[in-house]
Amino acid sequence: MLGINVSTVSRALKGLAGVSPDLRQKITQLAEKQGYHPNPLAMSLRYNITHTIGIIVPDISFNHYAQIVKWIEAEARMNGYMCIVTDSGDKLIGETDCIQRLLNLHVEGIAICLSQETVEYAHLERLKDKHIPFVLFDRVANIDCPTISSNDVESARQATLHLIDGGARRIAFLGGPNRMKQTIDRKHGYLEALRERRINIKKKLVKCGHVSFNSGLSDTLDLLGQQDPPDAILTCHGMLSISAFQAIIGKGLRIPEDISIIGFMSDWVSGMSYPRMTFVKQNLKEVGRKTFELLYNQINGDDTIRNITIDARLNIRESTRKGER
Repeated sequence: MLGINVSTVSRALKGLAGVSPDLRQKITQLAEKQGYHPNPLAMSLRYNITHTIGIIVPDISFNHYAQIVKWIEAEARMNGYMCIVTDSGDKLIGETDCIQRLLNLHVEGIAICLSQETVEYAHLERLKDKHIPFVLFDRVANIDCPTISSNDVESARQATLHLIDGGARRIAFLGGPNRMKQTIDRKHGYLEALRERRINIKKKLVKCGHVSFNSGLSDTLDLLGQQDPPDAILTCHGMLSISAFQAIIGKGLRIPEDISIIGFMSDWVSGMSYPRMTFVKQNLKEVGRKTFELLYNQINGDDTIRNITIDARLNIRESTRKGER
């Protein structure tokens, strides 16, 4: 339309040198008049810089993961990056598929919260071999890569001690798969507290299985149906906390008079229960911010392996008995 070279137009719109002020003004005015917008996807494919990262979570509909994604995305936007969020369905096959689809979109790095089925890490080793930046967050694994997680051992220990201080002696543990590091760490903290207070460990009070509402419901009903049922339950996933709470109420038991309960969950979920549930509050904002920070550093050439632990704290509400200590 202006009768000039495409390369000259390109230089003018990018603000590069070599274009006179008068010609630059003509080009920018015509671009505005025609409603022209640069195609960032085409530009990114040409220069192999997409300013895009991928995020993989087990279940985007669950508030816990949505909150972390919110803070990763906020930090990414501040640094000029866009996010593509994918959902693995909490399955290994979904996780590997998400990774491949994100790589097909030429993301510059991937933040991954592992599925509960992930017990082998060949797909992550392939990312390392290809020098593709990635970070594990929330649910992590004992492999040589950057990770962001909460202080699961200590927070579970403190939660269990609170139950003991409230008079509980038959404390049940409701967790995810035994192969998951998050379950291992939280169970370790629970057992550490029992040993510290010289309370016998009863294997029948420990239930570690699939994380779902139905499995949490059936495991809790099994615990409550035992000849010597628990007087407190520590639940180690928000979904298990909700199902355990429903099972207790459904059996006509009073909380905390008959049984105390603590969950790892979000503040608003705790506030929706009656009585409000005592819970371990994880700093999801910091988890999200640090996840992007580690990924961004890798994208920019920092190959340091950092494993960051974010403090979580016990928020005491009405679902547990107050202790003497």
